[in-house]
Amino acid sequence: MIKVLNLYCGIGGNRRKWKDVDVTAIEYDSIIANVYRKLYPNDNVILGDAHDYLLNHFSEFDFIWASPPCPSHSCLRKMGCTIHEAVKPVYPDMKLYEEILLLKHYFKGKYCVENVMPYYKPLIPAKKLQRHLFWSNFPLNEKQFTCDKLLDTTNAEWSKKLGIDLNKFNIPQSKQTTMYRNCVASELGQYIFNMAYKDTQETLF
Repeated sequence: MIKVLNLYCGIGGNRRKWKDVDVTAIEYDSIIANVYRKLYPNDNVILGDAHDYLLNHFSEFDFIWASPPCPSHSCLRKMGCTIHEAVKPVYPDMKLYEEILLLKHYFKGKYCVENVMPYYKPLIPAKKLQRHLFWSNFPLNEKQFTCDKLLDTTNAEWSKKLGIDLNKFNIPQSKQTTMYRNCVASELGQYIFNMAYKDTQETLF
């Protein structure tokens, strides 16, 4: 069984189709962490700081997935600063690159770091799949996935697309929207895991 660390786990869209895994998931938002626990009751869910947990525990795992917070890198936020005076510039959160460098130079297993398409040229070259950028130490081949519509997709459409219904958790619609938009689709999460462990997962290619 592959020992996996799922950092900034959110509601676990990326993790949904993984098989034969022992997962430790880290999430700082208690509401989101409780949803994840109910969706994946066999995972070890820890409420805490994923960035700190990675530094202190990375050597304990075979595979690490990290999806650090993305707003400060986002093209959408940059666009918002251009259009709306109330949206002010912020420093890009460099924890993204701290984690990539740590994993690249110190981690002996396989890793994948996910983030949004940034408003600048990535400081470390990455692979684009769907609407995401990925940094990994294994090859990620080109593949077409169902396109995401970031602005006009309804929560009901997200629920159908991701196979996760947040209505049953009594969560406000506005927070549901954020949770869905931060989610990596399960077909993409499975595809990436397959690329790392082709012999242990169902393949999509």
